[in-house]
Amino acid sequence: MTKYAVAPMELPAVAVADSDEVFPVRRIYCVGRNYAEHAREMGSDPDRDPPFFFMKPNNTIIADGADFPYPSMSENVHYEMELVVAIGTGGKNIPQAKANDHIFGYACGLDMTRRDLQIGMREKGRPWEIGKALDDSAPCADIQPASKIGHPATGDIWLKVNGKMKQNGSTEKLIFGIKQIVSFVSEYMTLLPGDVIMTGTPPGVGGGMKPPQWLNAGDVVELGVEGLGEQRQEVVAWSRD
Repeated sequence: MTKYAVAPMELPAVAVADSDEVFPVRRIYCVGRNYAEHAREMGSDPDRDPPFFFMKPNNTIIADGADFPYPSMSENVHYEMELVVAIGTGGKNIPQAKANDHIFGYACGLDMTRRDLQIGMREKGRPWEIGKALDDSAPCADIQPASKIGHPATGDIWLKVNGKMKQNGSTEKLIFGIKQIVSFVSEYMTLLPGDVIMTGTPPGVGGGMKPPQWLNAGDVVELGVEGLGEQRQEVVAWSRD
């Protein structure tokens, strides 16, 4: 029996819809600027090749309905609504034609971002982790198994803050589609069961840096993807506890 020097962390997991099962989360890959309008609102050229991605720790996952604590050390926290892909079968150098065979299911999700810290790092040519890999920064709804819903080709994707529509688009406008993304990531990393891919956010995240911050304690964020259900998170005040 292995003797750990400190208590090992509990494996993060996401509920599987209409089931008593959970999906164990291994790694979280996030595809950057995968909608042209979002790339433009962030001051970038959408005509790029190839895609790029960054990562979040698996313990940033929180469930639909869980509170999102406003993070410390930031005055400009933004939401980024995403279609989430959950990998069920691992592989390396996966052909696009075989990508669906590796997908367990799909969900709504959020890439919560300390935009001021992210942009500060970007301007200095430094990594983004301080702005992207923050605690509780990957809220995720229950995963809808592909065995039940199939592999949705397109669907409306939207987000509201306090009932007001902020993001409203379609997954049809992904620059790099789901099969392309799965194949691309697998060329650089061996995908394994439990890996999660956030596929990018549509426009409306608020690229500006002027106060007040985009989200505040007390705000309610609601989001959804057609065919995958809806999700809700409340922003609460940060605490040292």
